[in-house]
Amino acid sequence: MLTGVFINGLAIAIGSLIGILLRNISEEMKETVTKGIGLGVVVLGIQMAIPTQSFIVIMISLSIGALIGEALKIETLMNRFGLFLQKRFSKSESNFAEGFVTASLIFVIGSLGIIGAIQSGVSGDHETLLTKAVMDGFMAIMLTASFGYGVLFSSIPVVLYQGSIAILANFLVQLVLPSFMDELMNEISAIGGLMILGIGLNLLQLTKLRVSNFLPGIVVLIILLSLKFVI
Repeated sequence: MLTGVFINGLAIAIGSLIGILLRNISEEMKETVTKGIGLGVVVLGIQMAIPTQSFIVIMISLSIGALIGEALKIETLMNRFGLFLQKRFSKSESNFAEGFVTASLIFVIGSLGIIGAIQSGVSGDHETLLTKAVMDGFMAIMLTASFGYGVLFSSIPVVLYQGSIAILANFLVQLVLPSFMDELMNEISAIGGLMILGIGLNLLQLTKLRVSNFLPGIVVLIILLSLKFVI
């Protein structure tokens, strides 16, 4: 059930280790690579967000989720955790926390991770997660070259997040109608796309959005769609 999940985490770790070897490239090259990744992430986010069929529900979920995230200070907590890892493992890395948070969000949020984890949990089909592992591995190389060791530790939340989804899907698959599951996956992909768009804009240094604080919006979306389906 968790084979694809662990391979995804391993690909990020290997990519990060390769990226560490490339850290001696010039600052100009790092900046250009990072902004190139930002452009790609922006396009990915737009592509994911466009297919939504429930835009109003998406906006309500994102807004309520932002209120919850700000109240819980999720972004602050993630940064503190990143700083703790920095002090513990890499005292010289000034952007350790930024790398950890940025990479975690890029690797965690997205339709591939969610759908792939569900496929693994429901049918044992790991093809989607293996595809994501290849993409994440190359992304980890570039991110580590720009941000440093923090990216390596982003494999931890990826494994925990996708593993939890796979295990939960394995238990709940018998209780959910296929039509509802299709709609849910489409809208989760859309709201995730908006968050990924925010990450891309941050990488381009156009904004300083606290994207982590939008994460509760995914839970709110699931609740709203469940109520809509029942009613």
